[in-house]
Amino acid sequence: MLSQKVRDLQQAGNRPNILVIGDLMIDHYIVGEANRLSPEAPVPVVNVRNEFITPGGAANVAQNLLSLGAGITLGGVTGNDADADRLSDVLKKEGIDASAIFKDATRPTTVKTRVMAGSHQLVRVDRETTHPLSADLQKAFIAHAKNAIDAADIIVFSDYNKGLFAPELTQHLIEEANRRDKKVIVDPKGLDYHKYKGAYIIKPNRKELAEAAKTERISNVEQLQEAARVILKQTGAQYIVVTLSEQGMAIVSELAYQLLPVKATSVFDVTGAGDTVIAAMAYFMAQGLNIDEACELANHAAAIVIRQAGSAVTTVEEILQDMESR
Repeated sequence: MLSQKVRDLQQAGNRPNILVIGDLMIDHYIVGEANRLSPEAPVPVVNVRNEFITPGGAANVAQNLLSLGAGITLGGVTGNDADADRLSDVLKKEGIDASAIFKDATRPTTVKTRVMAGSHQLVRVDRETTHPLSADLQKAFIAHAKNAIDAADIIVFSDYNKGLFAPELTQHLIEEANRRDKKVIVDPKGLDYHKYKGAYIIKPNRKELAEAAKTERISNVEQLQEAARVILKQTGAQYIVVTLSEQGMAIVSELAYQLLPVKATSVFDVTGAGDTVIAAMAYFMAQGLNIDEACELANHAAAIVIRQAGSAVTTVEEILQDMESR
């Protein structure tokens, strides 16, 4: 029984080391009340009651892994600014190794500011630059990442299309990982999946898969398999894991297809669910479980977080309780 297998692993006390490389950002929330319109323009006036930040992007994947019990090294690029210092402070307090994060003075740290009236988002303001890293910074990043790759049990790429995963840099990182026999799991973004060539697993959602495979839509199993095989051929990946929202997730390889039905009993907020899925997959595969087992557990993890508001995280014990309650 899978739940007992996981409990045995937990009792053994193994703590996998996972390297997360990706686009780093800050989620900044301004929360208040809006009871009137401005006399200057037909927009709400927000009376601010609270303001806070949380790590976003690849840093949210790291937080999910930390909650599951992994040791984390986080790699990426920020600006050389006060927001980078704020992010670094939060990561250090949480016990995430941020030694593989570089600062780039030519870009700001990515910040997404959401203005909320109660639970309603009124506007989002983004501060970001998405140009690729300079050639010198790419070389420095690769050189520094080698030690982190050596120490990792598994590697996660969290691509938010903010400039880190330029094709040349992405390929260098995958080659370094494969040279050391380390599996790379990719949460992709954008239309060019050739840059992920050599990755072990690529995890798009349905819309991302359709766009990358250049198909108009995916509305049935046959279309999903056909699109996934386009990406398998492009990248040489062993598996494409497709998240399907209310339908669960599908695991596609050259020889097999498996649908894992959704485990959610209710859906409140899907924000950050993709980060939870890839974190759970990486954690359980680093513990020695196979892809089917890891995806089954990730499916339960997603069911837990989408019942909560915002980017939530979960624990192994909560996943086990969710499995055993069904």
